[in-house]
Amino acid sequence: MIKLRYFYRRFLIYGLLAILISSTIVITDSQPSYGQSWLNWIFQGVQVIQLSNLSDSQEVKYGRQINDELVRSGRFRISRNQALTQRVDRIGQRLAQNSSRPNLPFTFQVLQDNSINAFATMGGFAYVNTGLIAAAENEAELASVIGHEIAHITQRHSIKQMRNVAISQGLMSATGLSESNIVNLGVQLGFNLPRSREAELEADRIGLQNLRQAGYAPIGMITFMKKLLQSGSSSPAFLSTHPATSQRVQALTQAVNPDIAYQGDGLDNQVYQREFRALL
Repeated sequence: MIKLRYFYRRFLIYGLLAILISSTIVITDSQPSYGQSWLNWIFQGVQVIQLSNLSDSQEVKYGRQINDELVRSGRFRISRNQALTQRVDRIGQRLAQNSSRPNLPFTFQVLQDNSINAFATMGGFAYVNTGLIAAAENEAELASVIGHEIAHITQRHSIKQMRNVAISQGLMSATGLSESNIVNLGVQLGFNLPRSREAELEADRIGLQNLRQAGYAPIGMITFMKKLLQSGSSSPAFLSTHPATSQRVQALTQAVNPDIAYQGDGLDNQVYQREFRALL
């Protein structure tokens, strides 16, 4: 009888806590209800607690599992060019050490793909296509893209987006998302879903700060994005999956002081041609 009372008391406490948190989500996050009952909102409260409180070690663990699934899927090929991968990793680690989460074990990989694209998943895993490396004219431009993807990781944009997708797809349970659901959603987000305009603008702003702090010339971020916008070819994947590009270029231009725009490393086009493009 005592154990039964204890069980009901715990159930009531956790239920009230979940209702309170779920109510906060409804007020602050403006997510549609999708016709769900109050009991489902309780489950959502429990779920959001779990996704919002992932430790760094949990995030890295799931990021590694997502990476393994992406590789196994066969939808892209990891480049075997160790010299090129090491150069990209060198840029990435330099930026990562100057980011807001320098203790996260970042992993930078090159994908053998001619499309102009880059993306990131949770836990410090970032990917850059060979097509994007070829499109950049100098190291500062390439670093600007990597810094942008690092910002997605440091701000946990994938986790926030995963929460929204989990709610919309009704993947809630009393115990939260299973590991398999987390990994499957991570793979889905890595391949298919564009990020919000707000997330992209934040990643641009923080990526630009990261670029400066790492000692690269900030003009690289502006020149690379302008180059892609002004190209006569079809819209690169990096832009088609990143909305409001013209607004982003304008915001970046306003954020960079022209007096210091060219101050920093990475603007030698000939060195980039020799150390990066020559390896493609």
